[in-house]
Amino acid sequence: MNKKNTCFAEGPGYWAHVDLKTVPDVRVPPPGPASQEMHKRCTRYFKGLSSQVKLFPVAFERGHGCELVDVDGNRYIDFSSGIYVTTLGHCHPKVTEAVQRMAGQLMNAHDFTTPIKTRLMEKMAATLPGDLKGFQLYDCGTAAVEAGLRVCRAATGKTELISGFNDFHGKTYGAVSLAEFRDPAYGPVRAPGSHLVPRPNPYRPLWTKADGTIDTDQYIAYYDEYIARATVNQVAAIVMEPIQGWGGSVIPPDDFFPKLRKFCDERKILLMADEVLTSMGRTGKWLCLEHWGVVPDVVTLGKGFGNGFPVTAVAVREPYREAIEKISASSSYGGNPMACAAALACIEVIEEENLLARALHLEEVAMKYMRGMMERHPIIGDVRAKGCLMGVELVKDRATKAPFDAAGKLVYQKAFRKGLAWIPAGHILRMSPPIVMEDQVLLKGLEIIEESIGETEKELT
Repeated sequence: MNKKNTCFAEGPGYWAHVDLKTVPDVRVPPPGPASQEMHKRCTRYFKGLSSQVKLFPVAFERGHGCELVDVDGNRYIDFSSGIYVTTLGHCHPKVTEAVQRMAGQLMNAHDFTTPIKTRLMEKMAATLPGDLKGFQLYDCGTAAVEAGLRVCRAATGKTELISGFNDFHGKTYGAVSLAEFRDPAYGPVRAPGSHLVPRPNPYRPLWTKADGTIDTDQYIAYYDEYIARATVNQVAAIVMEPIQGWGGSVIPPDDFFPKLRKFCDERKILLMADEVLTSMGRTGKWLCLEHWGVVPDVVTLGKGFGNGFPVTAVAVREPYREAIEKISASSSYGGNPMACAAALACIEVIEEENLLARALHLEEVAMKYMRGMMERHPIIGDVRAKGCLMGVELVKDRATKAPFDAAGKLVYQKAFRKGLAWIPAGHILRMSPPIVMEDQVLLKGLEIIEESIGETEKELT
């Protein structure tokens, strides 16, 4: 394995290479008969599928690097990374070996200290920005978020929490209370003390300046007014995703989080960043907030943290880290030796292969192509990317910006049939390719998307 690959022009150049002569390779129109039979057998018992599976019920058998293979033998370029998870591609040899080795040595010791956990803690303390020095480990993003919320309350003695419209923080009660779920199955969705406020979307701003650009000062002013009038002045934290994933790869203006950091500091409110989706290299930084020079008081890590192995974390700044002791923080699976081995290996791979720079390079390649694609297709209203977190927004009309949900669904299905595995979000096409992807593979995936958009325009407009 190349331990010191510069990873700029040609891609990783080792195990993750994709031969575009053989991938994508659609032998049987997907979902093929074997996929359909497997899906039918599985869903006789397995319920609660995601929207992407409902739209395209293919059954995957294996993956390697940046490609996936289904049970019918079809081979796909992976533009999903699971769901923002396999940031380093499928079955990275160093991560695989680390998990295999620990699975044969020690699988669980509850929250007792182990050598591998000690190494991970020291590595995280040395890697994360600022004084994020207090950690606890979990097995899913929602558990980390719930722990983070409890830390905020314990550290401040306050109980209220504020999040943003279209943020997503998980599916347990506390996390759902800070999102826009309206499913009656959750009962009274908003837990007491949970609030939502608008957050800036540059493509769909609520407030603009005289020149038509988004006015982030108005958002901050609204937060001040909202806290004064709609809370009981017990706000422990403002909790936000740096970039919204479920909301459609929405990237805030560069000045928003620095202003929000200052706002929180002035009012003795903690800033909690939910970086389950964005953390550990996907956007070209260890934490996405580093792009804007901001260190949160509490941050959650997940998804790519273990590259597919279920490991997540909550990290807390030094002044507040003892609050972790107050919340009964330990869990059955959090910090198990296999999880620690996976997370440590992922951090080491990103460092050794210079993959933060690689993610930023892929952003440049993607944005150049997507801007050209936008010029060629009138149903594209906006394109955006931060590292390997990308989005294309489809609209019925660029003047009205009316969302084109039917087009989004059709483009997703068409591109999947052409051999691109990726993520739907209504009228917003979401892409999260592994940060080890080669330039030409990224461009091939974008070409498939553009071809699918062109076909959709002919059918629907």
